[in-house]
Amino acid sequence: MDKFLYVAMSGAKQGMNALAVRANNLANANTDGFKSDMTQARAMQAFGEGLPTRVFSMIESPGTNFSSGPIKSTGRDLDIAIKGDGWIAVQAADGSEAYTRAGSLKFDNTGLLINSRNTPIMGDAGPIVLPLPIDKVQISPEGIISVRPQGATAEVIEEVARIKFVNPGNDQMMRGEDGLFRLMSGLPAPKDPMVQVESGAIEGSNVNPVHEMVAMIDIQRQYEMQVKMMKNAEEADRSSSSLLRIG
Repeated sequence: MDKFLYVAMSGAKQGMNALAVRANNLANANTDGFKSDMTQARAMQAFGEGLPTRVFSMIESPGTNFSSGPIKSTGRDLDIAIKGDGWIAVQAADGSEAYTRAGSLKFDNTGLLINSRNTPIMGDAGPIVLPLPIDKVQISPEGIISVRPQGATAEVIEEVARIKFVNPGNDQMMRGEDGLFRLMSGLPAPKDPMVQVESGAIEGSNVNPVHEMVAMIDIQRQYEMQVKMMKNAEEADRSSSSLLRIG
């Protein structure tokens, strides 16, 4: 009886974990450049003294859906969207190099170029700092940033930096707890001059809200089934105890 209860209990617990993954995907349906996580379930044998006959279910995230999100035109000079494969290099909070597809850029009062999450954008020589004050900024398909200093004539355009783009292959990437991606090796990826961007546009989230909602409903149904199984195990145990008392 306890084996029956153990399977149902572990199934309900893992169902809640799967629900959390789906809920996180749905919460980021409007987050620029977000990549949804996938889930899968499998049976696992429990190891340890007295547990060789125990099997439990486990939900895990085998990877990330790296398909491109929709490209949305904004007409804003500092918005960029990666064309095809590739990543924008950024500086994570711990100082390490990480990667994202979020391309809604801006600069703070010191000229530091950051994205919508206030993460510094990396260039060939570290975080990019624009020479303030400036009247106009434009970004070429290759990631070259050109500015017009404040008060300069319209034809005066100066190249000041180049955004670092990388393309190590999606199978080499993994998401960190901060939501940014890194190489599985932990090393920084080499820049790739073949990666290009579309200026005046951003990439939206690749989350399909309808798909996530359907998946959440299905997980909730499974959770209800596991709880019912636990109740059945309790009733069966109570009936067995009654029979032993009668005997």
